[in-house]
Amino acid sequence: MISTRGRYALRVMIDLAEQNRDSYIPLKDIAERQGISKKYLEIIVKGLVEGKLLTGVSGKGGGYKLCREPEEYSVGEILELMEGTLSSVACLEDPNFECPRKNVCQTLPMWVEFDSMVHDFFYGKTLADLMS
Repeated sequence: MISTRGRYALRVMIDLAEQNRDSYIPLKDIAERQGISKKYLEIIVKGLVEGKLLTGVSGKGGGYKLCREPEEYSVGEILELMEGTLSSVACLEDPNFECPRKNVCQTLPMWVEFDSMVHDFFYGKTLADLMS
């Protein structure tokens, strides 16, 4: 399940993409437009800045803006930054995990196929696709 952290990160990114991309947008403005507490958004934008999806400036005239064009961000990269892996089962979460049942697991192919569909879906959509 995608948490509020991932969903709100998408909302922040869309909000910024729809604003004047040449200027920094104050977090209070985003919080107001999105109806999300500024305190919670501070946590989310911190992760987006650390993940190099946003850039931020403090002080007067400060705020946040995108680092790239909206069509250059996949929904998948935003969600994985905020949520971690989108894997459906633990054995696929860590690529180095060696499951002792790997060779006899009858459900593994299904999980691999499902995870591939989820990956392709989210990485096939861009921020620009979500803009109104």
